[in-house]
Amino acid sequence: MDDSIFRNALTSLPAAFRDGPPPLAAMLLGSGWNKAADSLEPIACVPYGEIPGFGPATVVGHDGRLVLAATPGGSRVLVFCGRRHWYEGCEWEAVVMPAVLGARLGAKTFLVTNAAGAINRRLSPGDVVILRDHLRLSPLTPLRGPHNPAFGPRFPDQSRVYAPELREELRRAAEACGLETTEGVYALACGPAFETPAEIRAYGILGADVVGMSTVPEAMVASSMGLRVAGLSFVSNMAAGISESRLDGADVVDCAARHAPRMAALVCAFLERLELLERQGSTR
Repeated sequence: MDDSIFRNALTSLPAAFRDGPPPLAAMLLGSGWNKAADSLEPIACVPYGEIPGFGPATVVGHDGRLVLAATPGGSRVLVFCGRRHWYEGCEWEAVVMPAVLGARLGAKTFLVTNAAGAINRRLSPGDVVILRDHLRLSPLTPLRGPHNPAFGPRFPDQSRVYAPELREELRRAAEACGLETTEGVYALACGPAFETPAEIRAYGILGADVVGMSTVPEAMVASSMGLRVAGLSFVSNMAAGISESRLDGADVVDCAARHAPRMAALVCAFLERLELLERQGSTR
């Protein structure tokens, strides 16, 4: 990856993003998750199209704006409302921009969210899955190319991309909201076409619970750069061949919109857990 692109992006941000204490966390809000930003107090906002190397979001359900916000507890949070996808035709720098900017601005925690199709038949639309691992069957990777230590080691460890301690905090946050969750494995598909039933059967045999077209590149880079990563998938549909229904992107967006308040409550409860842990750490 070209580090100059990220340096230019960083310097283009309003001063408010660089001044003051580092953010409690950086959050990448995928399809249906943007309502979480409404519960926070905005400090500064910039459209993705005004950030060099990022570019406007082109997919329905992705707002395409970066918000510096304050939680009710007074912590600063970076909120990436929407994402760029590899299938849009953009460069890898745009896809992983949230992870790199989050790290460069001092965040230690990176929360990545998405809407996904259910492979595991025990799941249903409306369920929320805490990610414990992922499958990347494609050779596509943002870490391809000459090694730059700025993005971590040449061969980054991927045995614990999704931090176990953050998975526990997500579970506790869900309990506080009265929301049932389960842990699962996310499979990355390239998109933009939905997967075939044969592909879904193969993913299921390999241990995947949900499937989507994002998340893995951002999580890989964030983990490689030393951030603690937490991941959430909202089940917006059953994957191809799991049900008789034909897949439609509009149905994904509609399902996520119906459940948006529950998803936002979970994100806010997770931030409260992070604030509590930070306060406890500062008093030890």
